[in-house]
Amino acid sequence: MKLLSKRVPGRPRTGEPTRPEPAESSAAAQGLSIQPRTQAELVRRRFFRHRAAMISLVVLVAIMVLAFSSIGFGPVPGWWPHSYTQPMPVQDRGVPTIDLVPWLDGDGLSWGNHPFGQDNKGVDFFALTMRGTQRSLIIAFVVGLVATVVGTLVGAMSGYFRGTVEAVLMRLTDVLITIPTLVIAAVLGKRFGNSGIFFLAVVLGVITWMGLARIVRGEILALREKEFVEAARALGAGPWRIIVKHILPNTLGVIIVSATLAVASAILLETSLSFLGLGVRPPDTSLGALIDQYQDAFQTRPWLFWWPGLFIVGIALSVNFIGDGLRDAYDPRQQRVRA
Repeated sequence: MKLLSKRVPGRPRTGEPTRPEPAESSAAAQGLSIQPRTQAELVRRRFFRHRAAMISLVVLVAIMVLAFSSIGFGPVPGWWPHSYTQPMPVQDRGVPTIDLVPWLDGDGLSWGNHPFGQDNKGVDFFALTMRGTQRSLIIAFVVGLVATVVGTLVGAMSGYFRGTVEAVLMRLTDVLITIPTLVIAAVLGKRFGNSGIFFLAVVLGVITWMGLARIVRGEILALREKEFVEAARALGAGPWRIIVKHILPNTLGVIIVSATLAVASAILLETSLSFLGLGVRPPDTSLGALIDQYQDAFQTRPWLFWWPGLFIVGIALSVNFIGDGLRDAYDPRQQRVRA
C-alpha cells in the first residue's frame, strides 16, 4: 500500500527544481526607492569619479586663473605689480627669487620680487610667462573649437548624404591627411603669422579637422540606418533636422572627447611653430616663442627656458588627462571608476 505524503504548500517536491527566491538585500525587498538617472547624470558621475581627470581639471583651472588674473586681460587690470613690457634694473643677474625652503618648513611660500627671474633686458619673467600662457591658451582653445566645428560638419555631411558628397569630402580629407600637419601649419603660419593670434588660430583650426571628420563619419554611418532615424524621415523631417536633432546628439561623446584632445594637440602645434619662428611674432609672445627666444640662455640662465616649458607640459598633460576622463565617462563599456 502506497503512502501518500501531504505536500506542504511552498515546499517543493522531491526532485522538483527549486525556484530562486528573491534576494532579501535587494532595494525592493528593503523598501528602498531606486531613482532613475539620465545619460548626462551617469556621464557626469563617472567623470567626477575619475581621479586623474579631476586633478588635471583643478590644475588647468588654476593655470588659467593665474595667467588671466595676475597680469590682467584687456581692460581688466591684474594684481601682479610688474609689466611684461617694462624693463627694470637687473637684480642679482636675474636669478629667480622664489624660495621653496620656507614652504617645505611649513612657513609659507616666499615669492620675492621676481619669482621667475628677469630676462636680459630686466623684464619680469613671471609677467612674460603669464602673457605667453594667455596667448597659448587662447590659440589652443580657438583651434580646438574651429577644428571641432569643421570636422563635425564635414563628417556629418559625408556620412549622411553619401554618394558624390562623401566621395569629394573624403578624398579631400585623405589628401590633407597625407601632408604633415606641421608642414602646412608652417607655410600658413609664415603667411598669416602677422595677422594676430585669433586669425592664426582660425587658420590652424582649418587644417586640423581631418581626424575628427573621419571619426564623426563613422558614427553617422552607424546611426543613419537606425529605427529612430527612419521614423523621423518617415514623418517628413529634412536631412539637416535629422542630422542636428537626432544623429549628432548621439555622437556628442565622441565629439567632446575629440575636441578635448584637439586642444592638447593645438597647444603643442603652436609651440612648435613659435619655436621655429613661424607662429606668434614679436612684440606679442607665447610659451613657444619664449622658449625660442631664450634657448641660447639654457646653459647660463636655464630658468628662462624651464618656466615656459613647465607650463606647456602642465597644460598639455592636464588636457590629455581630462580627455581620458571624458572618454571613460562617455564609453558605456568602461567599468565604474572607484571613488
